[in-house]
Amino acid sequence: MISSRFTVEGLAVKVITCADATKDAIGVKITSDLIRQHRIKIRFRFPYPTNEFADKGVNYTHAAAHQTTCSQSSPSGALFTRRLDKEWYYVAAAWTGKGSIKKIADHNFMLSPSADTTLALAVSFSPTQPGVPTFAKVLASSIAGWQKFWQSGAAIDLNGSTDPRAMELERRIILSEYLTRVQCAGGSPPQETGLTYNSWYGRPHMEMYWWHSAHFALWGRTELMEKSMQWYFRAFDGARAIAQRQGYKGVRWQKMTDNKGDETPSNVGSFLLWEQPHVIYLAELIYRNQDHHSMAPPEKMATPQKLTTLQKLATPEKLATLRKYQKLVAATANFMASFAHYDLATGRYNLGKGIIPAQECHNAAETFNSPYELAYWKWALQVAQQWRTRLGLKPNHNWQAVIDRLAPLAQKDGVYRSAENVDDSYSPESKYTIDHPAVLAALSTLPANNTVDTAVMLRTYDVVEKSWHWEHTWGWDFPMVAMTATRLHQPGAAINALFKNVATNTFLPDGHNYQNKRLTLYLPGNGSLLSAIAIMCAGFDDNTIPDPGFPKNGQWKVRWEGFKSLP
Repeated sequence: MISSRFTVEGLAVKVITCADATKDAIGVKITSDLIRQHRIKIRFRFPYPTNEFADKGVNYTHAAAHQTTCSQSSPSGALFTRRLDKEWYYVAAAWTGKGSIKKIADHNFMLSPSADTTLALAVSFSPTQPGVPTFAKVLASSIAGWQKFWQSGAAIDLNGSTDPRAMELERRIILSEYLTRVQCAGGSPPQETGLTYNSWYGRPHMEMYWWHSAHFALWGRTELMEKSMQWYFRAFDGARAIAQRQGYKGVRWQKMTDNKGDETPSNVGSFLLWEQPHVIYLAELIYRNQDHHSMAPPEKMATPQKLTTLQKLATPEKLATLRKYQKLVAATANFMASFAHYDLATGRYNLGKGIIPAQECHNAAETFNSPYELAYWKWALQVAQQWRTRLGLKPNHNWQAVIDRLAPLAQKDGVYRSAENVDDSYSPESKYTIDHPAVLAALSTLPANNTVDTAVMLRTYDVVEKSWHWEHTWGWDFPMVAMTATRLHQPGAAINALFKNVATNTFLPDGHNYQNKRLTLYLPGNGSLLSAIAIMCAGFDDNTIPDPGFPKNGQWKVRWEGFKSLP
């Protein structure tokens, strides 16, 4: 709740504001003698978009460009109908006592309540005409929703640590949990500024979706991630059309998009690859998180007549997950396999030319075989094959050909290059030491998987650490680097990465990850921090070291529960 207290001409005013946990609704309760004196009123004012990169919803000009009508069917409620370009939505309000609404100007309305010293108001928002809860129900929903959230999922306690950074890390973690629950747990992938204000003209970036959402599954709150995962089903036909238009099989997921899955313009979107395997990774997290203990007899499962051994061992929940997401996994893998280009001269499959890696400073016309994309491609295709096995299907030969012959990660002088076409990746004069240090991402969310040589990656880590222009990085880079350090068994480096003294690693008093004046908050930084904490606590498959991301120097006391390990 937001509680405000102030005085007007010596008279006290108290305002409580809360949000419904399950509906698009807010509640406001005002207590003051000014209500009885008819000196407190409520204004409803509707803006028009600014059509700028960052739109904070404060454009009260262009009145003729949109429409707002108000109908009041009772003394205690009203309905506003909004038309904004081609979109329609409704705002319904209900309040205690009686009141009348008067139009002040276009899109500007004033409610004059008739009440004693307390006014309770609830407002709901919907693309269809909504029902309106009462303030009491909104408040009860808010309390119950937050209690459920904080009493579920993972938790970490660093109390007793003597490293001076421990309590600051706790602060960032807890506020990031709150902010991502508020901003990133809806029915569609969030913008990088969430619901606070529009960024990039209101477009979500699907390459960032893993960093927005994977932490929910890693913290044992899979259901919050699954809500926005349904976007892939809505976007499926459009993604298939993109792949067909470009001559590929399966689906090529949109890079910049909207809640419906439409493709929007981008000067890099057609060249990026690393958003493609995300859906396979996230579906695998959902599968891994299903209940391992609710084993039902095979005859009670809704399974085909002939069950494989793996199917018989699977829970009904796991089988349901396989069947639900197999469409997405298979179609994505079909695209990935068809995108890889076979080189007759080398007998291997390449990614590119014609790609831009996660490190976007590369030239699409020249770039091929960037390390993160290669590692992600192979791992995701292997997981897709595992899904076929779990469902009793034979391996896909096209996928396996790419898995077996995908180009290795290119090296020079014992370190990984940022792409196979780049010889000079890390010299002080190199143009490739800015933006995301994506070469390290090949061993961050992903296991070594017979793709990454950890000794080579450790040398690469050291070179990147010394040569990178960290002032030209983004907020999610630092937790990503911490994840790589954790897999390399360098816990001190993992902590140092989380606290690198760079402007884009700033966490404001409210917990938001500040980037610059143009981007005053950046939710991928919060989400990636939470994912990093998961691997630093619970580790990854085949890891045997407890709390592998925290130093064993006596300065860190780490207690945790509920985290899920990464692959």
